[in-house]
Amino acid sequence: MDAVVKFTNQSQGRDRIFRATQYACALSVYLLRKNSDRKELVAKLKSLEGTMSAGRKLFRLGNTINSIEAAKRTMQLSDRVLCLCLTTANINRGLYFICDNILWARSVGLIRDIDKERWSLNASRCYFFSLVMNLTRDVYVILQLMAQRVRDKHFRQKMDQHLRENPEVADVIIPQLDAFLFLLFESLKSHPAVALDMLKNVCDLFIPLDRLGIYQSNAGVVGFCGLISSLIGIVTLVQPKLRIKP
Repeated sequence: MDAVVKFTNQSQGRDRIFRATQYACALSVYLLRKNSDRKELVAKLKSLEGTMSAGRKLFRLGNTINSIEAAKRTMQLSDRVLCLCLTTANINRGLYFICDNILWARSVGLIRDIDKERWSLNASRCYFFSLVMNLTRDVYVILQLMAQRVRDKHFRQKMDQHLRENPEVADVIIPQLDAFLFLLFESLKSHPAVALDMLKNVCDLFIPLDRLGIYQSNAGVVGFCGLISSLIGIVTLVQPKLRIKP
C-alpha cells in the first residue's frame, strides 16, 4: 500500500502542470472567442485543453487510495472539528476520483453502458462537498489564529495603535469592523499557508458551482479561477512550508 501511495504521489507535479496548462488554454479560448483572425489558434488551444484534461485523468488513476489513506490519518486527529472536516473532505475526494476513473474508462471504451452526464454530475457533487469541508477547515483555523492573536498583549497594543493612527477610517468603517479586518489581515499575513489554501479552495469552488448550476459564471471565470488555483498548487508543491497542515 505504501509503495502505491508513494508512486501515485509522484504524479502530483505533472498533474498540476497539466492542470495549469488546461485552464490557461480555457481562459485563452474565452478571451479570443470573438477574434475571427485567431480561429486557428483557438482550435489548437481547444485541442491542447482536451489533451491536458485526458492526460490528467491518467495521472489521477490510483488517487482514490491516497484519499483513503489520508482519511485514515485524519481520523486520528485529536481536534474533533479538524477530524470531521478533513475526514469528510478526503472521503468525498475519494468518491470524486472513483467517478473520474469510471468516466475515464468510458472515454477509452473500457466501459460503455453508463450515463456519462450522471456520473459527471456525481463527480462534481463530490468535488463540491470536498471543497466545502476544506473551506470549513480553513475558516476554523483562521478563527483559532485570530483568537490566539487577541490574547497576545503585544498584538493588542499594535491593534490599538492602528485604530488611534487611523481615526478617519471611522467615517467609513465602524471601529469594530476595522479592528476585525485588521486582526484578520494580520493573522493571514503571519500564516501565508492558510491564506493560500483558502484562496485556492475559493477559486476551485467556482468550478463545481458552475458545473452543478448552483452559481453559473462563464468559461472565462472558470478558466481564470482554475489557473490561479493550479499556480497556487504548484507553489505549495515546490515550497512545502506554504502547504497547510494538517
